[in-house]
Amino acid sequence: MSSTDCPCGSGRSYADCCGPSIAGTVRPETALSLMRSRYTAFAMNDIDYLRATWHPGTRPTDFAPDASTKWIGLKILATDAGGPGDSEGRVEFIARYKIQGRAHRLHERSRFVRDAGRWCYLDGDPNPV
Repeated sequence: MSSTDCPCGSGRSYADCCGPSIAGTVRPETALSLMRSRYTAFAMNDIDYLRATWHPGTRPTDFAPDASTKWIGLKILATDAGGPGDSEGRVEFIARYKIQGRAHRLHERSRFVRDAGRWCYLDGDPNPV
């Protein structure tokens, strides 16, 4: 991956993928595009974007991810709804990361909803069957 590749693993450049969403110049049109941009925000430690895209009813007040976490890969396993005309959707993924050089994986089925016309992360089911 080059320095201009988007961290979400889409194969596109950051400027043509998650960059505009994180910069606030475009809104993600699908639950999947929001999922990718949130992964990228985790990789870049952009806490403001993560808070802004978390549903206000489930967003923790003390959210502070560990800045030393190194996010190293995202694999999308499945999507259910979450398109431009939908009001909710799900994205199942595996995100790989390292903490102090030790590898970990997060397997989650995330739920996304539209709130005031914008896609938001609602919650997730860790280690879905």
